[in-house]
Amino acid sequence: MAQQFSVEAWQRNAGVYAKILAMPFNTDLAAGTLREDRFRHYMIQDAHYLEGFARALSLASAKGRDADHVVHFAGAAQTAIIVERSLHADYFVKFGVTPDDFAAARPSPVCDHYVSWLLRVAALEPFEVVLASLLPCFWIYREVGKDILGRAVKPNAYQAWIDTYAGVEFDEAVDAVIKVVDEVAQDASPRTRDAMHAAFSRAVQHEWMFWDSAYRLGDWPV
Repeated sequence: MAQQFSVEAWQRNAGVYAKILAMPFNTDLAAGTLREDRFRHYMIQDAHYLEGFARALSLASAKGRDADHVVHFAGAAQTAIIVERSLHADYFVKFGVTPDDFAAARPSPVCDHYVSWLLRVAALEPFEVVLASLLPCFWIYREVGKDILGRAVKPNAYQAWIDTYAGVEFDEAVDAVIKVVDEVAQDASPRTRDAMHAAFSRAVQHEWMFWDSAYRLGDWPV
């Protein structure tokens, strides 16, 4: 019997995940020393990203094999907008980001590339590959949240962010997505499964790039 896709995918990308944990953005966030301008940049870019991520989830919903898939990923798209934008709204106020500031902020090159790639996969690839491309955003954020929770100093200016991704509700949501991905991977052809692995790994790379860009205050050079 073939190994579960999720287990195999995580093992293949464990090295990149370890690098994500050690990134300056995440180590500084855990220490409570992350510069506010870096976190502000991250939150603005994440808000841009979430809109694209929700659209990709909606496309995944439309490609679902059954009604349960349609409901699950349509709901996930709604949650991505409502729950996380609520977190962003609180932080926008806390860190002095006005609606005009956000409206004037363009998606960074990394954010733009990540969203464009997700939407291209969601539009052109089969359901199984679309799910594999979306899974790392869920899964890596949960694991990073739990890791930071275990080592974060208190009080921490970023505690609400930590609690969101290390919380029980998000944990259960991630498990539900992993379950669906493993189910569809069981029936996938070897070629489709290879494409799933390629999409998963590319998304993991994008996650690293997103945090790196936030720390560097990445923007268009011209």
